[in-house]
Amino acid sequence: MKNAPFVAAALLAAPLALLPAATDAQTGNSAPGLSVQPHIVPLPADKPYPGTMVLKVDATDVARGIFHVRQTIPVAKGGKLTLLYPEWLPGKHAPRGAIAELAGFKASAGGKTLRWTRQPTDVYAFDIDVPEGATSIDVAFDFLSPTRSSEGRIVVTPAMMNLQWEQVSLYPAGTFTRQIPVQLDVTLPQGWTGAAALDGLKIAGNRYSYAPTSYETLVDSPMFAGRYFRKWDLGHNVTLNVVADEPQYLEAKPDQIATHAALVGEAVALFGSRPFDHYDFLLALTDELGGIGLEHHRSSENSSKTDYFTKWDDGEVLRGLLPHELTHSWNGKYRRPAKLWTPDYRTPMQDNLLWVYEGQTSYWDIVLAARSGMQSKDMALAQWATSAAWYSAQPGRSWRSVEDTTLDPVIAARKPRPFPSWSRTEDYYNEGSLVWLEADMLIRDATGGKKSLDDFAKLFFGGREGDWGEVVYDFDDVAAALNKVYLYDWAGFLRTRLQQPGAPPPVGGIEKAGYRLVWRDTPNAYDKGRMALSKSYDLTHSLGLTIDKDGVAGGILWDGPAFRADIVNGTKIVAVGGVAYSKERIEAAIKAAAGDGKAPITLLVERGGRYRTVEIDYHGGLRWPWLEKAGSGPDQFDRLFAPKRAL
Repeated sequence: MKNAPFVAAALLAAPLALLPAATDAQTGNSAPGLSVQPHIVPLPADKPYPGTMVLKVDATDVARGIFHVRQTIPVAKGGKLTLLYPEWLPGKHAPRGAIAELAGFKASAGGKTLRWTRQPTDVYAFDIDVPEGATSIDVAFDFLSPTRSSEGRIVVTPAMMNLQWEQVSLYPAGTFTRQIPVQLDVTLPQGWTGAAALDGLKIAGNRYSYAPTSYETLVDSPMFAGRYFRKWDLGHNVTLNVVADEPQYLEAKPDQIATHAALVGEAVALFGSRPFDHYDFLLALTDELGGIGLEHHRSSENSSKTDYFTKWDDGEVLRGLLPHELTHSWNGKYRRPAKLWTPDYRTPMQDNLLWVYEGQTSYWDIVLAARSGMQSKDMALAQWATSAAWYSAQPGRSWRSVEDTTLDPVIAARKPRPFPSWSRTEDYYNEGSLVWLEADMLIRDATGGKKSLDDFAKLFFGGREGDWGEVVYDFDDVAAALNKVYLYDWAGFLRTRLQQPGAPPPVGGIEKAGYRLVWRDTPNAYDKGRMALSKSYDLTHSLGLTIDKDGVAGGILWDGPAFRADIVNGTKIVAVGGVAYSKERIEAAIKAAAGDGKAPITLLVERGGRYRTVEIDYHGGLRWPWLEKAGSGPDQFDRLFAPKRAL
């Protein structure tokens, strides 16, 4: 990787300038030319920053969701100082910095206001004129957090908040963020409790002060705080910190906490060491705070429904989140793709190996959930059934590879798509999981069960106990580590399935495990759970669409029955067979059409105030995917899901 990130940063920083007017040789018209000026933002250097920044955040304005920020930044000399607001955010794999919410920016030194300008070619960069003799400058601004979901993710409610330090701070350009010391003081509302994976905490009233750390570590250590808070020790220096909308939602039973502790034990047993000195799950049980699942090295930000504990049996479908984010401490934070590691938050990230970072994590979150009891075997198999069915039907795989979808965080920023089955989305998660399932079963089959992907996990993601630095890798490193477990053409295997479009349906791992993908007229455990959670009805594999609680269609399958009837996302189904729409009526119509084999399904639909009647010629009945054991051989999934930790 060497100097590649710095070259990229320089090119991106280079503004275009107009040359004096010239004449177009073809038309004779006036035509400006272009020249490229040198970059105007200092590139990051791996050198100590002169002094420690102080960051003070007043988070008491809960009613309006405003964070008041005061920051003192040491300077070595007078002249221009460029401060940067974080743009490329780890874990989001894209430029998602919340610069639009920064307001009231002021800079001063010795009590005197300083002139500042924003760079027009880089709106995240603020140039400040520092007077000679100044040893530090003071910066003040407000962060106006969204108060409704249409403005962005809500991070403050009357009962809790999610403080992400990259939203409420700036840093000086020209230095690796790991070399910039910062000391944090945050003032919380009276009576609230906060939790963050930062060291050296001192509490005075409602003021939380932490020992100086690097700016990189600060950004990687967010805080959850709330009026109603509890925490539990899960062993292995891991803590579960929970905030809730109301206190009754914190009533966890001992066996529920034991299951979370088992998750931690299974993860440590899998990887063989801990890439942290301590780890904090931050979990919000809420209907008000914006949803999140975001990894950090020594913590993770997670949210779930308020009844996560109180209706435990109803929420199994939700319990894959914590296994996923915990796994990222090893896969994604400690071991990180070389092109995803950057020295600051301005250098662009390159996402091409997210099928390891996220794809294999999506494999291990299913396995660890099953091994620990967070989820059942039925739920684990149902998740792979749903993914396998989707990628067996998804037409977009014909033109776009899994690796190309790793660029989607930058391309699309997770916005809704008109026809996602054709354009594809971030499929490196779930299709990646199926590819790693195939790799695991291939190794197990070839070695008679003596080796598995567990061996790769320990070899590749394990390291020195307590080392929470970063070790980077590339494609060849992944293939080489797999070859140490079992000698095979792993480079060809990965390129065929992940880097080339038109790969075969990703069912090889299922078949090697002695199972097959089948269809039934009732939803599997995963589909049933997610439909209940979203109050939707997924008919992807019958009518080729999903329907929300209001009868509005979405997720239209490219070239499926609904597509051929010119139904698009946002079309409302008003009636089925001349009678007002309901889930039960459309289900009955699909069953009737399958029994009759001739009559179409008749729908009255509305879009944009226009009504029309459509006839869908579909007779295949209700169809949801399941995994079914094929033959009488050993159940490889039972072996895969068997607990590994010492009991």
